[in-house]
Amino acid sequence: MPKFAPVFERLAIIGVGLIGSSIARAARVTGAVRTIAASAKSAATRKRVAELKLADEVFETNAETTKNADCVIVCVPVGVCGAVAAEIAQSLKPNAIVSDVGSVKGAIIRDMAPHIPAHAHLVPAHPVAGTEHSGPDAGFAELFENRWCILTPSADTDAASVARLKKFWEMLGANVEVMDACIMISYSR
Repeated sequence: MPKFAPVFERLAIIGVGLIGSSIARAARVTGAVRTIAASAKSAATRKRVAELKLADEVFETNAETTKNADCVIVCVPVGVCGAVAAEIAQSLKPNAIVSDVGSVKGAIIRDMAPHIPAHAHLVPAHPVAGTEHSGPDAGFAELFENRWCILTPSADTDAASVARLKKFWEMLGANVEVMDACIMISYSR
C-alpha cells in the first residue's frame, strides 16, 4: 500500500529494459505515480511489457507515450536520446519533466536540450544502479534502494521540477544528489 501521495499523475517510460522496467515496478510498489505509459522499439518487447503489466498503456511510438505525461523518463541508449527528444517534443504537455537514465550527461544535454520546448523542463539523471541482465523481465522494484541517483539540471532549470524529480527518485528508494553536469563529468574521470 502506498505511503505517500503520487509525485506524478502519469509517468511515461521510453525503453523498458532493466532500468525502465525497474522504474515501472518501483513506481507501482511505492505509489510514486498513478498511471504508467510505456513504449518500446520492438513488438516483442511491447507484448512482454503488457504481459508483465509494467504499464497501464503500451504504445508503439514514443510521441503517443508522452501525451499527457507529467514526467517522461527516456531509458534508451545515450546515442539515440537526441532523436527521441526530437520525436516527443510536440507531444509534451506544459510543465512536463523530461529526464533520462544515461551515465553521461554532456551528450544528453547537448543532444536532448535543443529539442525540449520552452514549456517543458529537462532534468537529466543518472541512477547509479544496474545488473548484468537486460530486458523487461530483468527489472525489479528494489534496484534503486539505497543507490545513488544524480540529477544534473542546468542552472536555469525550473527548481520545482528538480524538486519533484528528486522526490520521485527518493520514493523509489534512491539517495539523490543534485549537481552540475560539469562537476559530475569531472568527478567520474
